Amino acid sequence: MGDGQDDDCPKHVVELSEYWIAVHCVTNGQYGRFVKETKHRPPEEADWGDPVWKNGRCPKQKLDHPVVCVSWEDAMAYAEWAGLRLPTEAQWEKAARGPGGLIYPWGEEWDASKCRNDENKGSGTTAEVWSYAEGASGYGTLQQAGNVWEWCADWCESDYYGKSPKKDPTGPQGGSSRVYRGGSWYVDDASGFRGARRNWGVPGDRGDDLGFRLARNSPSSAKAAEGKP
Repeated sequence: MGDGQDDDCPKHVVELSEYWIAVHCVTNGQYGRFVKETKHRPPEEADWGDPVWKNGRCPKQKLDHPVVCVSWEDAMAYAEWAGLRLPTEAQWEKAARGPGGLIYPWGEEWDASKCRNDENKGSGTTAEVWSYAEGASGYGTLQQAGNVWEWCADWCESDYYGKSPKKDPTGPQGGSSRVYRGGSWYVDDASGFRGARRNWGVPGDRGDDLGFRLARNSPSSAKAAEGKP
């Protein structure tokens, strides 16, 4: 974990219990079912940028794009409704960097054509969650670089790596900001798309570049935690 390129992400080794993580971010279409069933607030207001949703609805052409303008609290509410959870920072990074612990999901060198970013977005913003398949990680996850920043479960602390547990780290016990990862459609600096790059925001932040994907414990790790064979 960590690649040593920033002060807050020195290289270190952690052990993770088996888990599952979503291939792609939660889409507007998926989030729409949640809003309809729970009456949760629709993502039509933003602290920065322009919301996609208007008057409680998402345009049809954006249904397969990642939902944006969702706060950390919104993401947690969706996860609870779905019976899942947000990935920890360590789980997110492991999936993004693949079995080889690469700098970017696809390899060690930056390639702007393999993810949605400011160089190739044109007049658009987000892209469909199935696009840029050539930028998939070694575990098959899509768009863990670019398209949208993704909320993680953890509180953020700049020196946390120096004291984090070696097994299944879950972040500090508290704080003022939550971690998000992955870069987004508006980022133009290659460093922002590194799998180890850390970023953070106030849990209530809602922006047109912020989304999330979900995770869960694998059946085998759940049984192990319960002491079952």
